[in-house]
Amino acid sequence: MKSFDIQSSLDDIYARYPEATRQPVIGLTGNFADGDARLCEQYYMSVVRAGGTPVIIPPVADKDVIINTLDKIDGLVLTGGGDINPLWAGEEPSPRLHGINHMRDKAELLTVRLAYNRQIPMLGICRGIQTLVTALDGEVDQDIAESFAAAHGAGRAAAAAGHSLIKHSQDADRSEPTHTVRISRESVLYSLYKTETLAVNSIHHQAVRASGRRFSVSAKAPDGVIEAIESSEFKPFIGVQWHPEWLGESGQVLFRWIVDRARDFYTAKDLHRRMLTLDTHCDTPMFFPQGIHFDQRDPRILVDMHKMAEGHQDAVIMAAYLPQPKLGETFSSKVAFKVDGPLQYADLIFDKIEEIVNANNRYLSIARTPSDLYEDKRKGRRSIMLGIENGLALNHDISNVRYFARRGVVYITLCHNGDNDICDSARGCNTHGGVSRFGEQVIKEMNRCGIMVDLSHAGEKSFYDALSISSKPIVCSHSNCKALCDVPRNLTDDQLRALAKHGGVAHITLYHGFLRNDSQEATVMDAIAHLEHAISIMGIEHVGLGTDFDGDGGIRGLADSSELINFTLHLLRRRYSERDIARIWGGNWLRVMAQVQSK
Repeated sequence: MKSFDIQSSLDDIYARYPEATRQPVIGLTGNFADGDARLCEQYYMSVVRAGGTPVIIPPVADKDVIINTLDKIDGLVLTGGGDINPLWAGEEPSPRLHGINHMRDKAELLTVRLAYNRQIPMLGICRGIQTLVTALDGEVDQDIAESFAAAHGAGRAAAAAGHSLIKHSQDADRSEPTHTVRISRESVLYSLYKTETLAVNSIHHQAVRASGRRFSVSAKAPDGVIEAIESSEFKPFIGVQWHPEWLGESGQVLFRWIVDRARDFYTAKDLHRRMLTLDTHCDTPMFFPQGIHFDQRDPRILVDMHKMAEGHQDAVIMAAYLPQPKLGETFSSKVAFKVDGPLQYADLIFDKIEEIVNANNRYLSIARTPSDLYEDKRKGRRSIMLGIENGLALNHDISNVRYFARRGVVYITLCHNGDNDICDSARGCNTHGGVSRFGEQVIKEMNRCGIMVDLSHAGEKSFYDALSISSKPIVCSHSNCKALCDVPRNLTDDQLRALAKHGGVAHITLYHGFLRNDSQEATVMDAIAHLEHAISIMGIEHVGLGTDFDGDGGIRGLADSSELINFTLHLLRRRYSERDIARIWGGNWLRVMAQVQSK
């Protein structure tokens, strides 16, 4: 006999603490029909069996509802259903278009775009794979048979030429596989199934025509129809044309994947909530002459308030970059703003940063010290620190070191791509044979004033001279490893060892030309390789990340600030401890900053 005693069930729940283990929360887009938001049992029970907590997301296009929903979930499943209105893709409807679902389209397309920007793991199923590509610049065939005939001809003629379309909308029960797909061996899908051939069900008349640049094709049917896609940016996004929720254990592979990736994502979010994340070099002020909007998601820049929030980034050091004039050039001819000289230009940049911060002071603050950064984090604000890239800003006046210290500058990169009056550059002409006499005075005054000496861009002799002159540890805010990419700007293993011996740090940067010097596109995996090489030489206590965003930094997988949580995800997958991730994300840098700022 069925028991209706609720207390016994409550007693079982409260018999231990905590009452339940924390599970990843998986949002599932709900279908809409006859005025009801609904979802078949197979979807949400597949999530339960995979160890997740399912939440059905109704088709609501309100931005506040979508954003608050995304803030609460750890993973997203885009479920099957009717056709997407082709007008969203800029196309007119084919006569073969089936029923569209106007309640779902806008809500789900917005959800995908916002989830993508937040790096939330996604699994698209049937309509869901088509939603992924429609939202993210791919293309969908409104009808497979129509597109196939247009490409290959119809009927016997196509068959005679070796082209034959298989049946993609089965009459058999949904739990019955009716055709096979061929899986690419280089794909995540292959790593999950360990086979090149997989039997799947098929309940669709549309499919992906082109995956777009954000996805690669990972499986096709025998007739060439795209059956699966996955992220080409090393992100946890997969779309499949079949319905895994009906396929028992075979289908559970994909649901376990999305739940596992969601668990990783929650762990990364939780880490970012508890630790400070600092990018030690961006050049966003270079775009100030274009009138950028830091409080908007501005496509012209890689760092803004929205992208920092999406990537769970707490702080960034913004550099006032000063180009080095060549012989015969004036400084004013090299910059967009009308200024009298280098110092005035740096001041103008800092004035503009302060204007941005003052206009958004509820969410943004200028920090000068490690304690300022932690205070901002406690108060829910993101931090900007001020840096100078090229000691040319001092205008050959040693008193300007103290002036910039009072202004709040935390580091000065001694030179850029060209020798200046302080030292020789890695791309210079050996003007001084290292650090000049004036440069020696500058370094000692920076030590006295609590400004970090940054040797990114410095020549090798300048590097060693500065190490011997400085009484405080030295930093390289955005430099990579010469052993992996032999260019003058990168650091040799001996330089890395010397830097670590003197207590300094080297922060890996995301400029493709410093990550690899061949024709291949640089990716997040190259950045990880440089980081791990630096760790092998220096130790975990001397490394970090200085992206060089908006100064030509940005690579596939770490393209802007919104993607920085992916860096944490890769570290977690490589089994770095929470303590070591916190060191890499700014802890090492802040240790040095505290030493330099101590009197």
